[in-house]
Parts: sequence; C-alpha cells; structure tokens
Amino acid sequence: MIRLWAIWLGSAILALVLALPVLAQDQGSGERAVVRSPILTIESERFFGESAFGQRLLSQIEEDGQALAAENRRLEAELTAEERRLTELRGTVEPEAFREMADDFDTRVQDLRQQQDAKARALANRDETARRQFFSAAQPVLGEILRDAGAALILERGNVLLSANSIDITDVAIARVDATIGDGSDLGSGAPEGTPTEQAPQPQADDGSLFDMGEGAPNATE
Repeated sequence: MIRLWAIWLGSAILALVLALPVLAQDQGSGERAVVRSPILTIESERFFGESAFGQRLLSQIEEDGQALAAENRRLEAELTAEERRLTELRGTVEPEAFREMADDFDTRVQDLRQQQDAKARALANRDETARRQFFSAAQPVLGEILRDAGAALILERGNVLLSANSIDITDVAIARVDATIGDGSDLGSGAPEGTPTEQAPQPQADDGSLFDMGEGAPNATE
C-alpha cells in the first residue's frame, strides 16, 4: 500500500511540473527567468521610468524644468519692478515720452513671453524624444527577450483585458537593459536633446497595437 501511494504521489508531482509554464534559462545573474510563451506583456511606462537610462533622462528634464521655472520667477520679479518704476514716472515725464517708454516695456514683455513659451514647449517635447531614444536603445534587449521566450509579440499590458503574471517581462526587461546600457551616458546619443531614431520601437498604449520591433525583429520560430 505504501508503495502504491508513493507511485501515485510521484505521478502527481510529475503532472504538476509538466503543467507549469516552461521557463527559458536565466542569465546566471539571479534575475527572474523568462516564460516560454508566444505572447509577452510589458508595462512600458514602468520599463522606461524605473530603468537607469529612463531615470537619468527624466532627471535631466526635471532639472531643466526647475531651472526654467526659476528663470520665469526671476523675470517676473524684474518686470514687476520695472512696471512699478514706470508707474512712478508717469506724472514726472512728458506724456509722449512716457508712452514711448510704456510701448518699449510692452514690447519687451511680449518678446520675453514668447521666448519663455518656446522654452516650455521645447521642454515638453523632450519627454517624447527621451522615450524614443530609450526604446531605440532598448530594442536589442527586447529582441533578446523575445527570442528567449520563443515569442512573436510583446503587448502593452495595460491594453490586455486579462493575462497571466508570468508572461509579464517588465522586471526582466529593466534588469537586462540596466545591465546592458546602464544609464545610457556612454551611448553618446542618450541626452534628451538628441534626435530620435526613426525606427525606434514605441509602445502603442492608445490603440492596443504591438511593439514594433522593426525589420530586425527576431523570428520566434528560429
């Protein structure tokens, strides 16, 4: 009887093991292995924001944003003081001379406003540029994970109604991209001011489409 129970228990364990997802081998660094699956998911916002590369780019943008805000406060204080001086001069100079000074002041205010608005728009555009640069640099890493998993697709997890946690590669992707390119400072084109690569893969969070791995995408059947 004991022997029969042992055989039954061994068979049950074997069945359980066979039912588990097949995992690709890890990289020997203790990172979580990649599940073997034709479809993978990723949280692209977290992939970008929690990677060393993404954090460096976002930090640069934040610092420049704070510098721009400080510059705006300084200009506002200067213009306020100048406006106050003009108001005090109103009754001490000829009307025509005062009108000329007031017009010059208004022109300067408009010019400064346009300059600062242009800086603010450029700063806002740098966030998109930074993301393009990051996903361009991360493309080989995503391609490697795609091959390891024998997968054909990487979907934005937020656009998937229901999926198993095991096919989410966000943590693995962050670990591998950090190990591969670090904060990207050695790439030469990692600064947000750079020109985005046209073929950079982008997560399509709005329409639920796939990560575009480009012409160099690995074939999952290889």
